[in-house]
Amino acid sequence: MDINVQIINKSPHELPAYQTAGSSGMDLRAWLPEPVTLKPMERRLVPTGLFMALPVGYEAQIRPRSGLAIKRGLSLVNTPGTIDSDYRGEIMVPLINLSAEDQLVEDGERIAQMIVAKYELVKWQAVTELDETVRGAGGFGHSGVK
Repeated sequence: MDINVQIINKSPHELPAYQTAGSSGMDLRAWLPEPVTLKPMERRLVPTGLFMALPVGYEAQIRPRSGLAIKRGLSLVNTPGTIDSDYRGEIMVPLINLSAEDQLVEDGERIAQMIVAKYELVKWQAVTELDETVRGAGGFGHSGVK
């Protein structure tokens, strides 16, 4: 199902787009007056020039691009990042260089992907006990290694 989302693009770059028919994420591009060098473990908010108004009941999730992560060690500080439906500021990408080498980020480079997803609001129902499941309270690693 398609949804209409209002967007302002102050950059000279194309709007976020799906790269293939089966893509769930749209690529976001850096909007930089000059290239930026990220040193190892350095973090920086990278502007996109994009502003949007998501409908209530939707969020945008900002995620790393797998190619940048594996090939260059570029990822996001918080992933996925969430853009709420009432946010109207510029979409900024919190890049981090996890590699051992300086990484150059250039204007127009695809630096992250954005997924728009529907969500439900929660109404808490306070109870004194929960129903039983096979898993129960088993946490991290509860099902073993193999």
